[in-house]
Amino acid sequence: MPPYIEAGLYVLVLGSVVGVEVIRRVPSLLHTPLMSLTNAIAGISLVGSLLLAGSDRGPLITTLGSVAVAASSINVVGGFLITNRMLRMFRSSNGGPRRAAGKAKADA
Repeated sequence: MPPYIEAGLYVLVLGSVVGVEVIRRVPSLLHTPLMSLTNAIAGISLVGSLLLAGSDRGPLITTLGSVAVAASSINVVGGFLITNRMLRMFRSSNGGPRRAAGKAKADA
């Protein structure tokens, strides 16, 4: 196996393990900002896959780049839809931000 493939697999496995550990230990209160951050990272991978799909390096690379574009696009759109849905849960019925129960009592 060529050394660059070994290095790529090592980075993939290490990144996967670190990613799972980081996500698992995040409190539920911070999931919405974390989703926004991961959407930004997915956008970066979308740009990279667009560059790969548009490069003239052969039919296999172009096909894999196109599959990566489709997967990244689905990830970005789905992530923003989920983030938007989570943020709508924190709005009151009149469209403004919902106040915390303790803050409403202190203002009254």
